[in-house]
Order: sequence, then structure tokens, then C-alpha cells
Amino acid sequence: MKRILWLIIRILIAIIVVIYLADWGLLRIKMSHGTGYGTVQVDQYLTTPLKGNKDEYDFMGTVPEPCSHSIFPHGAPPCWWLQKHNSSWE
Repeated sequence: MKRILWLIIRILIAIIVVIYLADWGLLRIKMSHGTGYGTVQVDQYLTTPLKGNKDEYDFMGTVPEPCSHSIFPHGAPPCWWLQKHNSSWE
């Protein structure tokens, strides 16, 4: 049983490494065509601590955030993730 579990773990790690390297290679191909990176509009908020353990939230505006057209982050967050999490808190 222990041997089978160890084999499954090694296979899963190998699959993840292959997917990551394929994603990196596809991003490099997209970069050579000029479509590897894009931008997503992100809302920025500023958190200011107040007395009595209260916080004040101020909307700072919308800014374009760079993202990569890939599954994994390669120098920038993936666009699919940034589109779902389009708020930035400071």
C-alpha cells in the first residue's frame, strides 16, 4: 500500500511539472507573437486604521494591472485569476 501511494505521488508531481513546463512554453510562444501579456482593470482600495479598532475604506480608483495569458503565474498573475479577483487592498 505504501509503495502504491508513493508511486501515485510521484506520478502527480511529474504531471504537474509537465503541465507547468508546457504552460511556460506556450507563454513564450505567445510572447513571441506579442500576445503573452495583457491588462485587467483592478479597483484599488486604501484601508486606514481608526480609533477603537475600526477601519476606514477609501476607493482610490481603477488602474490597469498587467497579467499573463497562462494557467500559472509567470512574472505576473494569470489574467483568469485577476479577472475574478479584481480588487486590490492596501
